[in-house]
Amino acid sequence: MAPAIASLETVEAKSEAANAAAMARSDMYAVFGDQELKPGHYLWRDVPEEAGAERVVVSLSDQLAYLYRGNELMAVSTVSSGKTSTPTPTGIFNVLEKKPMHRSRKYDNAPMPFMQRIDRFGVALHAGHLPGRPASHGCVRLPSQFAAKLFKTTPVGTPVLIGA
Repeated sequence: MAPAIASLETVEAKSEAANAAAMARSDMYAVFGDQELKPGHYLWRDVPEEAGAERVVVSLSDQLAYLYRGNELMAVSTVSSGKTSTPTPTGIFNVLEKKPMHRSRKYDNAPMPFMQRIDRFGVALHAGHLPGRPASHGCVRLPSQFAAKLFKTTPVGTPVLIGA
């Protein structure tokens, strides 16, 4: 397996991530139908491990995260990404570190359950408050149950594509 890259925030990577987010919306309708998710909700289906490696796609415009196993959409969840003053970066990242419970060194020791760090500045996927809009300091907050399942499913090195 190739070594994980810390992040790729080039124009090409941002474009690839945006395209992945747009495709994920179509996949969601094909797999789960025309369901609208309310803040804090998610959909999950079992996809066999043989389908391939996992990847996460985040759509900032839709405030949704998608989990794929190979080419199969496995799950979709609402998120709360970074607010305008502390935006979530876009591009292609990898899960660099995982901790079942982490506390922010930057933001008043804030809890970050099921933390999966994706960059060297502390941006991570983790369980947190979901008000239905961007509200974090740059992290991608997830519903607690979804974050726990995602944590168990994705190994260090898992690609995370974040599109605007």
